[in-house]
Amino acid sequence: MRVAFFVNSIEDETPNFSTTALALAALGRGHEICYVTPSDFVLRADDSLSVWGRTLPVSSYKKTETLHKDLVGDKAETRMFDISEIDVLFLRNDPSLDANDRPWAANIGVIFGRMAAQRGTLVVNDPDGLAQAQNKLYFQDFPASVRPTTLISKNIKEIRDFIDGQKKGAIVKPLQGSGGKNVFKVASPKDANLNQIFEAVSGEGYLIAQAYMPEATEGDVRFFMMNGRPLMRDGKYAAFRRVPAKGEIRSNVHVGGGPAPVEVTDTMLAIAETVRPKLIQDGMFLVGLDIVGDKVLEINVFTPGGLNNLSQMYDTNFAETVITALEEKVAIRQAYGQRLANRELATL
Repeated sequence: MRVAFFVNSIEDETPNFSTTALALAALGRGHEICYVTPSDFVLRADDSLSVWGRTLPVSSYKKTETLHKDLVGDKAETRMFDISEIDVLFLRNDPSLDANDRPWAANIGVIFGRMAAQRGTLVVNDPDGLAQAQNKLYFQDFPASVRPTTLISKNIKEIRDFIDGQKKGAIVKPLQGSGGKNVFKVASPKDANLNQIFEAVSGEGYLIAQAYMPEATEGDVRFFMMNGRPLMRDGKYAAFRRVPAKGEIRSNVHVGGGPAPVEVTDTMLAIAETVRPKLIQDGMFLVGLDIVGDKVLEINVFTPGGLNNLSQMYDTNFAETVITALEEKVAIRQAYGQRLANRELATL
């Protein structure tokens, strides 16, 4: 099969990205891959959909570093594919990275992903489901039992009143965003920096204020789910702890958070079971839950990262399990055609 990975840009890809691990796994199983960016779609006058894809030379890649070097170097070439030549379109972009500088690009994956699905290509995660998840407000549709106490507002008085009701303080962050950008811990509504924090964060739109959970000092757990269930391979769960760097409240790896092995608990599995119906309903094939204590802080449905960390930590190739699942879906699509809707097939 041919798998197209939709990303924000080729230049911003790295060997450590989960997308690179997935591409390596696909090539390792004998499939063809290409990379697609927001400017690569073409809808012609006859209603045919094509895409320019950056392809790699036929090679037996063993390391993500080698694959990435060829991807960004002169060994890769760009060619056009009719969308019927793409078996799987894997949407792996982060819309928030394009929201300010390239707002036209932020929703392109969802828009053209929907068109690709209508023409018979398997698109994961389902574009209609992703359309509902353009910001963190999507998380509020999940059961209240797994969500921390939360306020969403642009009103400073509302935010002060909320923080005043949280004995252990609150976390304030933008509604639209990712990667731990502009995330602050506020101890009380009298915090001298609150006005500055409000000005910095509210400039990006609505704010989220969440009750602070002391367990977060130990970091959060990135817990992968596939087809609505915990991602497993060789009896191991695809989960790891992201430990904050000293002096940091954020556990994101790119701001110094360190990955560490974690033992999956009954509480984590109960959380996974609670969110499962909504993930299946929305066609969310591969997602990452960020868990602290008995709550989920965020659900990453666009670009859940950490597959490379997992591979090194547990000596287990979870990326290959993801590709195997896609193979099964493509086989089902070939057998049943369009009788199965994309959203149904995405989490089957």
